[in-house]
Amino acid sequence: MPSVDELQAQGLDLADKIGGWAQSPTFYAQIGAIIIAVLAAHFAARGIAKNVSVFRDEPSDGPLLTMRKGLFAIRDLLFALLTIFFLAVAIEVASAIVGTAWLVRIAQGAGVIFLLYTAITRFVTHPLVRPLCLWVAIPVATLQVFGWFDETAGFLDGFSLEVGNIRLSIYFIIKSIVAGAILFWLGRISNSAGKTAIRSQESIDLPTRELFAKLFEIALFVLIFILLLQILGLDLTALTVFGGALGVGLGFGLQQIASNFISGIIILLERSIKVGDYIELEDGKAGILKALNMRSSALETFDGKEIMVPNEKFITSQFTNWTHADTRQRYEVEFSVAYDTDLHKIPPIIEAAVSKHPKVLQEPETPDCELRGFGDSGVEFGVEFWVDGLDDGANKFSSDVLFLVWDALTDNEVEIPFPQREVRLKDDAPKLKVRRKSPEG
Repeated sequence: MPSVDELQAQGLDLADKIGGWAQSPTFYAQIGAIIIAVLAAHFAARGIAKNVSVFRDEPSDGPLLTMRKGLFAIRDLLFALLTIFFLAVAIEVASAIVGTAWLVRIAQGAGVIFLLYTAITRFVTHPLVRPLCLWVAIPVATLQVFGWFDETAGFLDGFSLEVGNIRLSIYFIIKSIVAGAILFWLGRISNSAGKTAIRSQESIDLPTRELFAKLFEIALFVLIFILLLQILGLDLTALTVFGGALGVGLGFGLQQIASNFISGIIILLERSIKVGDYIELEDGKAGILKALNMRSSALETFDGKEIMVPNEKFITSQFTNWTHADTRQRYEVEFSVAYDTDLHKIPPIIEAAVSKHPKVLQEPETPDCELRGFGDSGVEFGVEFWVDGLDDGANKFSSDVLFLVWDALTDNEVEIPFPQREVRLKDDAPKLKVRRKSPEG
């Protein structure tokens, strides 16, 4: 650590240099070159933005729309780009006239940092990535531009902790966090784009698309992990040690996660369920399968809720797939008629009425009205019918059919019974007399 006298001597030396620069004509010449370059960039950027149609008018249609939108989006970077360009010209001019251009080079480095900052604030909107770029990418770029990166990295690498053959320094930890965050963020973006591209292939059946999407996700994150090891400078032979540790972990704490992961692959291979199927679990919960993820699957109910079901549950427990091979479903509604009704005319009336519904199918069976029993208040009937879809959400098959039954019975003057009770009051019932006991007994 330098002493107080050494620091004082360094400070005085720096003050002398600054004083010498302030009195040097070359110093003011470079400042003038910087000012001229910045002003030239300012007026040139304004002129281009006003006179070039690509940068002046935001495109909404026409050929090459994507490329034109991209060019219009970088109009905010024109000033920063032109500043760097004119400062590069100023460096050559200053070197030729005054023989030095160190101050202009510093200004150009600041221009590069300004360009990076403008690009981040203009194009990076992710709530996690944007702070990472502002607080990590810009400082790193600043150190790199001014040539201080290697010294700073060496300084941070000097603070380390060694345990056996393992050495962890502050620089290594920072590099690991930054590299891992960037790689896995890019991995998530690539994963979403890749899955979208795979699932958009209509020529491939849906289960195969989901299988390819799952394999793509696995391969992508394995590749990202290997790239992270390479960036950190770790030997790939370390994977053998990691694999052994992972095996022990799977045998104990991670066995449930591994079970769900493998169960998801089995489900995709055997195609017992697929995205879009209506699944009813053993506990009565049901919904449309929206996604098959690495650990769990998402069932969306008709009331907008999502049920996250571990993949293992589809392997080890019983469930009902309502739409696995055929989306057609059979439903039934029940109704009653009065006892004084001609029961033989009810089935043809109801069957004809239900058949009028546009969603009711005639195959595999036509609507079938059956006598179910004799109740306390009336004769009980039930009508069975087939539809293509589920009786929930956008479809209200049972409600529509009940309306048709009501209209048919009303049009044919068939009485729908309701519970009736008869209450009798008997006047000759014996009355209870209560006598009070006198004090004398």
